[in-house]
Amino acid sequence: MKIKVCGMKYEENIKSVAVLEPDYLGFIFYDKSKRNFEGQIPEIAADIKKAGVFVNASESFINAMIKEHSLDMVQLHGDETNTYCLKLREANRPDLDIMKAFSMSKEFDFKILEDYMTACDYFLFDTKGKERGGNGTLFDWKLLKDYKLDKPFFLSGGIGPDELDQVAAFLKTPMAKYCYALDVNSKFETEPGMKKVLELKKFIELNAKEE
Repeated sequence: MKIKVCGMKYEENIKSVAVLEPDYLGFIFYDKSKRNFEGQIPEIAADIKKAGVFVNASESFINAMIKEHSLDMVQLHGDETNTYCLKLREANRPDLDIMKAFSMSKEFDFKILEDYMTACDYFLFDTKGKERGGNGTLFDWKLLKDYKLDKPFFLSGGIGPDELDQVAAFLKTPMAKYCYALDVNSKFETEPGMKKVLELKKFIELNAKEE
């Protein structure tokens, strides 16, 4: 299972987490977030993909950040339409991945995902909460029994050091057939944006053993 560590903010912490070789590092470009990234991403291994997280941002801003930081993925956490996603794809490198995030609740209508099938490479399923992300709580993964599409997805929302057994159990179910990656954030922090490197190291190692 791929691992994405999101909400990276501080240069030395970024370098320390990169040593653990996660598959993705996420950088939030949203000024209302406590994890808003400013500055320059330090040099990291080329096989670690850099994901930029945006919330209802302008196309010009996202395109600028893609070029400035050589982003490999754009993660859209707002109310972006499928048309918006397609425009981003057309305006950038063909190898740029587009991921659309959706907040999960009992009322979520999985039919809305159908419009995004050609516009996005991945979906991300997160917990619905006060913030656009990083709420630190799990959603009921049983909701994913209603996911009938074949688009790979990232599982997010409150996954931390104590959830590995739950994750392992989930991954053995039919609901996880298209689960591509685990997205972790606030449960591994001492403060917003500052990751606990040793706990992440243990989590990544345990995840690798589960495989």
